[in-house]
Amino acid sequence: MPDILDWSGSDLERLELEAFEGRSNEMAARMREEVAAGRLPFLSMPYMDGLLEQLDGLQDYLAGFEHMLLLGIGGSALGARALQKAFFPRQDQPCHDGPWLWIADNVDSYALESYMAKLPPEKTVVVTVSKSGGTIETVGQYFIIRDWMRGRIGDDWTEHMLLVTDEKAGFLRKEADENAIRTLPVPDNLGGRYSVLSAVGLVPALFLGMDVRALVDGAREMAAPLADPGLDGEALAKLPSFDLAVWANGLMRAGYDQLIFFSYIPLWASFGDWFAQLWAESLGKEGKGSQPIAAIGATDQHSVNQMFLDGPRNKACLFLTCPTLPAGPRFPENLPDAFDYVRGKEFGELIQAEGMGTRMALQKNGVPLVEMRMEHDDPRQAGKLIALLGAATILAGWLMDINPLDQPAVELGKRLAKARLGADGLPEETADLADFLTSQRDEREF
Repeated sequence: MPDILDWSGSDLERLELEAFEGRSNEMAARMREEVAAGRLPFLSMPYMDGLLEQLDGLQDYLAGFEHMLLLGIGGSALGARALQKAFFPRQDQPCHDGPWLWIADNVDSYALESYMAKLPPEKTVVVTVSKSGGTIETVGQYFIIRDWMRGRIGDDWTEHMLLVTDEKAGFLRKEADENAIRTLPVPDNLGGRYSVLSAVGLVPALFLGMDVRALVDGAREMAAPLADPGLDGEALAKLPSFDLAVWANGLMRAGYDQLIFFSYIPLWASFGDWFAQLWAESLGKEGKGSQPIAAIGATDQHSVNQMFLDGPRNKACLFLTCPTLPAGPRFPENLPDAFDYVRGKEFGELIQAEGMGTRMALQKNGVPLVEMRMEHDDPRQAGKLIALLGAATILAGWLMDINPLDQPAVELGKRLAKARLGADGLPEETADLADFLTSQRDEREF
């Protein structure tokens, strides 16, 4: 049974898709041009063979540690966490005895102090991830952890550091060169939200013992047709990533400005957070885009699903399922009569029934829905899903006539934060900050 996109509930017939479908030749030409120019390494993956060799050489080194502390934020952490939750669930289960991956992805003094108080530095490797080498939330944590390591271990502190950053430029590259710290590169033109299939996501995956090559093979299978130098409009129009991009644009034109990512693969729920950044940061530009909403089945049937089903009709849904999830234990036979419908059934049947019920209810209530039905919940299928959604996002942005690879609005908040901390070279932001701090406030106690 292959992986399937089920379009039965997508409302294709009600959406105006012809204008977007008719741009397949244009999109194929752009894809060929961008791939040839090296601007889409997420799809072409020219770095991958070399990276896999480097990862093979790191296995023995990483095996010498019990803990990995990953310093990263946004795309430098969300993919790693999704892989951890999906394929290393035992860290969250009773009596786990290692290895442990800890992800410091926020400006959280409680967490940072806890790591320094409780992690054994001699058994810990610190992986700092920042393409630019200047992400203050990440580099700020690096400064503090670096001093902690120096104080606890002494001259051997560099043996407990691994930097994932630009190959040539930035503070972390300079830090690596000056202190002979191990590094792995983030390829040029590979933005954080597209970087899970690089050292950013694969180093923690390797540390936890995941099948990294299966993950990569799945992604390559999905991406190869898009990176083909002979790609034409006819071939592109047959690819699922283009179908999803066209559908998304039809939805937005019809006023569906929210896109639910509903995961009925419980261990894959964190892919919803990964997708939310991918979609929002790529497509939320120039007053355009649709708001991604991560939801977990069956948990969110009992929380936000009421809004999905009976709120404003502005929502569509990507619905993630897998019919081959573990069966689990059986319900006992000696149940009260009110629960006789599950007597003797396998526990795993419940999530499948819940998923079908929710999918049908969403469709019945007018929510356009595409089911992404994975053959298995294994790393290869995860790689396919990552590449599919990444490619669909890029194509959706091009069809919207925006750049899905930058994030200009996000940079303003970063500059204002630096101005607040007294950074030089930001005269406009410093003036805006002064105006903000001296403006009349409407503050009320509660």
